[in-house]
Amino acid sequence: GAPHRCLCALKLGWKLCWAKAVSEQERSRLAFLSHDISLLRLFETFLENAPQLTLLLYVILRTNKAEPSQGVGICTAALCVTWSLLDYHQSLRSFLQDKYELSLCSSFVYFLWNLFLICPRILALALFALLWPYGVVIHFPLVWLAMFFWVNMQGTDFMESPGPEQLYRAVVAVILYFSWFNVAKGRTLYRSIIYHSFILVDTVLLAAAWLWCRSPSDEHLYLIPVVFAVLPCYLLGLVLRLVYYKWLHPNVRAQRPGASDEVDAGEMAEGLRVRLGSAPTVVNRRMQWLAQTQFSVSLQGEQNLLNGAAAA
Repeated sequence: GAPHRCLCALKLGWKLCWAKAVSEQERSRLAFLSHDISLLRLFETFLENAPQLTLLLYVILRTNKAEPSQGVGICTAALCVTWSLLDYHQSLRSFLQDKYELSLCSSFVYFLWNLFLICPRILALALFALLWPYGVVIHFPLVWLAMFFWVNMQGTDFMESPGPEQLYRAVVAVILYFSWFNVAKGRTLYRSIIYHSFILVDTVLLAAAWLWCRSPSDEHLYLIPVVFAVLPCYLLGLVLRLVYYKWLHPNVRAQRPGASDEVDAGEMAEGLRVRLGSAPTVVNRRMQWLAQTQFSVSLQGEQNLLNGAAAA
């Protein structure tokens, strides 16, 4: 579990801090644990924190009052959800050469576009629950089921047996309920367009349902400008995402002349290989597979994965 992984990483990190000489095996083991922790943190965020954030926002809207601590809690939770995506993205990038690391500007824009895409989604869900609390009980399984079938159609090879693989796909479907998460190799432009179009329409319909069906004497009139900001906010997030992948994505600097732009993930180039002579003793295969899925690395000549981890 995540607590056990964190404890092991802390113990190993403390040991390495005081060690006079650090073996390659120990470094690889620490990288293995850090990558697993990043993925587990992402799963925890969307299985626990994102639903809790939606529930907290719903309670505040239902009672029509908010304590300062609740306001701080909402802002902190929203930032933590977005930060987990950035942390996971940076963790995957550690499999690539240093020249592919995110710059401060790239990280900031990556953080912003995820924030602008997730916040309208959570707000629309809370507003929908405000009028139809049991409607969310129907809405979530239907959207989750659609996402689960979509993930199955794309195919994944994350776990070593069919049972855990289906569980992984079920968790990914929960993440897709709130945010984009790529699971398949290959160009993702069309998959991304399909996903964001679906989520945008769904989010706008949820917000419009509240706007249309609310009572004229509703005490939530102050929310009307906020609801009208849902669509512009989501579109701004999409624009920032395009800006990121067009000009700020580290892969852009390494594309072959004439290679087409790829949004988010791309299939692993045939020249992509683990460096010979420096392969780590412990490799996190699952996270390496995710890195290959998320990033398309197409440099002229031979390409190398950074030996930070691959599968148990």
